[in-house]
This record gives sequence, C-alpha cells and structure tokens, in this order.
Amino acid sequence: MLNLAIEGTTRRIGKSQGYNGLCVKDFKYGDGTPAMQTAWQPTPSEIARIVAGQPIILTLLGTGHPPVLIEVRDQPKAEGFTHD
Repeated sequence: MLNLAIEGTTRRIGKSQGYNGLCVKDFKYGDGTPAMQTAWQPTPSEIARIVAGQPIILTLLGTGHPPVLIEVRDQPKAEGFTHD
C-alpha cells in the first residue's frame, strides 16, 4: 500500500530511521483522546487481492498494540506532501 499525505498532515515520522516517512495527522478523537491518522492507497495488485477475498493485514512494530481503527473514507491529498 502507498502512504498518502492525509489532509491536515501535521508531521512526517520514520524518515530519520531510514523509512520512507509516514505522513501523520494529529488530532483529538471524539472524546478528546489524542489520536493520529494516516492515509493509505492500495495498489492495483492489492485491490485485486482484496476483491478476491484476501484480508488486509495491519503490522505494528514493537511489542505493544494500541487501539486502532481501519476504515475507508474519501480523503483528498494534502498540498505539499506526496508518497515516496
């Protein structure tokens, strides 16, 4: 999947560790809980596998698993940021 620049990007993380850099939007969730969002676009090959019934796998590095949400929504690309 390609990491896209999410509208309202507030920072880019991971680049100093040798990764491409993940565009992150920091915000407060409905109840005021601090949260982060990223935007992802599946490649044509991944879309074909999803349509064929293959699962989407979320991998978190480290040993702790924070609460996460995965959803599909319309998200325009932010100005000034692109995926690598």
